[in-house]
Amino acid sequence: MMASRTAPPASAPHASATPRAPATQAVPTQGLVRWLAVVAAMIVAIVVVGGITRLTESGVSITEWNVVSGALPPLTQAQWQAEFDAYRQTPQYILVNGPAGMTLATYKFIFFWEWVHRLLARTIGLAFAVPLAWFWLRGRIPAGYAPRLLALLALGALQGAVGWWMVKSGIVHDVKVSHYRLATHLGVALFTLAGIVWTMLDLRALARGEARARLTGLGALALGMLALQLVYGAFLAGLRAGVVAGAGWFSWDAWPLMQGSFFPAGVEWARGAWATLTGDPYLVHFFHRWWAWAVVAVLVVMARRLRRAGQRRASIAIHSAFGTQVLLGIATVYSGVSLWLAVLHQLCGAILLICTVWGAHALGRVKNAA
Repeated sequence: MMASRTAPPASAPHASATPRAPATQAVPTQGLVRWLAVVAAMIVAIVVVGGITRLTESGVSITEWNVVSGALPPLTQAQWQAEFDAYRQTPQYILVNGPAGMTLATYKFIFFWEWVHRLLARTIGLAFAVPLAWFWLRGRIPAGYAPRLLALLALGALQGAVGWWMVKSGIVHDVKVSHYRLATHLGVALFTLAGIVWTMLDLRALARGEARARLTGLGALALGMLALQLVYGAFLAGLRAGVVAGAGWFSWDAWPLMQGSFFPAGVEWARGAWATLTGDPYLVHFFHRWWAWAVVAVLVVMARRLRRAGQRRASIAIHSAFGTQVLLGIATVYSGVSLWLAVLHQLCGAILLICTVWGAHALGRVKNAA
């Protein structure tokens, strides 16, 4: 009986076999992931506020860029009057709002949205830089991730400079900011958002002992096509081109047609191909609404491939996001660019980007596993 207790089981030789090693050593990253998730949510919020700022024509209401002192709004009547007097020197006031009879009370409304936009930008900078320094000093940043996090911090600083560069175009040259600079401003924000989300997903994989994901060809194609669509959405917003197709709920003349025609009649090619492709309101609107379907086709392929690979949640998220985005875009046109529908459309665009990054990352993980 004693011998039977000490004898090794029959399966012992097989149990002693070395298990398959994970791709990398598991590292606790929960704190980093939560921090980056908060920053990503704040970037989505500032994209929404930026949309409100554009739609309310608030972007040039603050004519100076004071990083520290500008964090506080005017507190006295004299300070408000000084801000209003500075705004009254801009082309927007001289040519549009002045003749329309803008008062100090009306000015305070547009000032509020631009001030909130800038305050949120400052807050995001602090929310990224301060925890990054803390994680760094505590030695909590995994090997190989410090350069990426510093690059994301640099993108945040660049975004502030691009924002002021954009505003200056409306203070000096025009009644509105340059749509090219607006697209650059939004593009840097969304690129930063994508980088943060990808880094979060890599850190979650690291916590499971998995290797970083690779960007596959399909993932790159989907992200590239979506990026072009988002840039043209910024062009459309900057050119105020949302209404050139017409309006009216369920009006075929506004969608899928544009003022009753498939291809708009108002396109002017005299300025040259590049200027027309990127600066003509009719053509920009036409491209934005039909390129969307090319993006949808690629996203459908991506989502189906994800589903076959067992990534069902990512597949559902992508389908839900692009479906909602298309419906919101059509509703925005029908409404004649209703403020809140347009803002929801911009919000959903940021969510669609997050879902597409998630899908591209999941495809890269599947590729690595294979």
